[in-house]
Amino acid sequence: MFSQLAESDFASTFRLLTVFAYGTYADYLAEARNLPPLTEAQKNKLRHLSVVTLAAKVKCIPYAVLLEALALRNVRQLEDLVIEAVYADVLRGSLDQRNQRLEVDYSIGRDIQRQDLSAIARTLQECSYSHLAHHSGTSLSSHVLPECPAGSWQYCRRCVGCEVVLSGIEEQVSRANQHKEQQLGLKQHIESEVANLKKTIKVTTAAAAAATSQDPEQHLTELREPAPGSNQRQPSKKASKGKGLRGSAKIWSKSN
Repeated sequence: MFSQLAESDFASTFRLLTVFAYGTYADYLAEARNLPPLTEAQKNKLRHLSVVTLAAKVKCIPYAVLLEALALRNVRQLEDLVIEAVYADVLRGSLDQRNQRLEVDYSIGRDIQRQDLSAIARTLQECSYSHLAHHSGTSLSSHVLPECPAGSWQYCRRCVGCEVVLSGIEEQVSRANQHKEQQLGLKQHIESEVANLKKTIKVTTAAAAAATSQDPEQHLTELREPAPGSNQRQPSKKASKGKGLRGSAKIWSKSN
């Protein structure tokens, strides 16, 4: 069915579909003349997938690499695009503006091409063999050969590899569950501490307000009554000013 689409009148649309499945934004730009045009939303979607492809190879991606791969003009556009991808749960990470790089903690997976299956299987086999040798301390043949019928060594080796991979997955799941339980307990403890702290703050605030409160009538009386000694100072100033004026008047009359 797919081979028929590649040879039909919808060949360009089929090629665009494969670019979204396996390719990058740079691949689209290289064949843009032969492919249907994209809207801005579609371009950003393909840019998000291009960041995922880069994140599968390296977890710290410099801004310069991203700007070139995504065909963006400035850092502001790049950071907005990455933030949009984070909110879309395409990837998780942080923007290191000081070192001008994107640090990726997690990213979604992309579709696998048929020619990549052999490399993936080989990598899984190598990981499973090394894991078994590390935990058993012996060679793989000592575990497999006695149970394998003649001529089925390759088949038995694959079975052992699958079992080792499954056991490793189960171990990781168990660790993840333990970590989850620990985090839930820590969250409950923090929430309890916060609730106790809020209660303590309320009690302390109420006690302080009760200790500093006064009778309203007494407070008004204190505001109305002037401070001691203030009434005695003002008449003395007025009297001194009056004496000065009278003295000057007498001197002026004598001179006349």
